[in-house]
Parts: sequence; C-alpha cells; structure tokens
Amino acid sequence: MNSHDYYAHPRALIDDGANIGKGTRVWANAHVMSKAIIGENCNIGDYAFIESGAKLGNNVTVKNGVQVWEGLNVEDGVFLGPNSVFTNDMFPRSFLKRPKEDWLLPTHLKEGCTIGANATIICGITVGRFAFICAGAVVTKDVPDYAMVMGNPAKFYSWICKCGEKLEFKSDKTSCKKCDTAYKIRGETQVTPLIPK
Repeated sequence: MNSHDYYAHPRALIDDGANIGKGTRVWANAHVMSKAIIGENCNIGDYAFIESGAKLGNNVTVKNGVQVWEGLNVEDGVFLGPNSVFTNDMFPRSFLKRPKEDWLLPTHLKEGCTIGANATIICGITVGRFAFICAGAVVTKDVPDYAMVMGNPAKFYSWICKCGEKLEFKSDKTSCKKCDTAYKIRGETQVTPLIPK
C-alpha cells in the first residue's frame, strides 16, 4: 500500500478530499474526484472516473472505462462491467445552466447486482438486489430483486439466483440447481430467498 490504506497506481489521479476505503485498489489513469466516496476492498479499473458526490459501497468492482457520476449510489458487492454507462440528467442541455436540484436524478444500484459490459442505465431508477443487467441492455425502468433483464429497452428474461444461476419456477417455490438456495415467488414481480428456520 502507498502511504494510504488503499493502493493507487502511480498514474491514478486521486483528488484531495476523495474518501477511499481500506484495501481498495485504483488502477492506471483512473480519476477519483474530491468528495467521491469509495468503500473498502473495491477495485477501480483503468480509465474509470468517479465524480464528486458518487457513492460506492464495499467490495464494488468498477471495470475499465466506467464513469460513475454524482447521484449514483452503489451498494456493497456491485459489479460494473466494462464501459457500462450511467446518466444523472434526463434532459441534458449544455447551454442551460440550471440549479442541481432541477436536473439531478439519483440512481440506486442495490447490493450484489451486476451491470453487464456496455449496458446503459437511465437515471432515476433502482436496480434491485442481485439483479443482473445483461451486456448491452438499455435499462429505462426499475429492475426487481433477482431479475435478469436484456435488450433495448431492457425486458425481463428470467429470475436469477444470488450465485448467478437461472431460476426456474414450476410452482411458487424453487431451489437453485447450483447452490441449493430456496426461493419463493410472489405474484409476477417479486422473488425472495427462503431463510431456513
């Protein structure tokens, strides 16, 4: 480690006032701005950009070429695939100078979700816990917990286990074929793990 509790590549740019947790690694040509918050044991790839006001939890992976803008709240264990795209203004205009509260739309990525390579996440939505956004998808609305979505615009494809295995429901309950975690489906929009008693 450098003189910090985190590692910064000699060609990384870390602005004064950036808050970076213990064990995090920031690689070449990545830029972390002042007032950005990055948790512990994160991995920030080459040419990533973390803007002031962005928040990353612990154990987050930010692959190469990802820009994390203000208003993006990333919980623990999230994976941001190479060149995944985020926005924070629904109707940007360069020539209009508006106060931040008039345009900033926060986006929330919940615990353990995956954003595939080159996926685009439109601002103002929530991606649920352990959800999976397939590569190249364009996500324009909230994604439920444990849902896999794909396409443009992104549509529901299947339910997915925390371990990444596709779930198949023949009734209101099922178990993952890979890790044996049990799940229950409620209606058509909610899947939750069954906690053993």
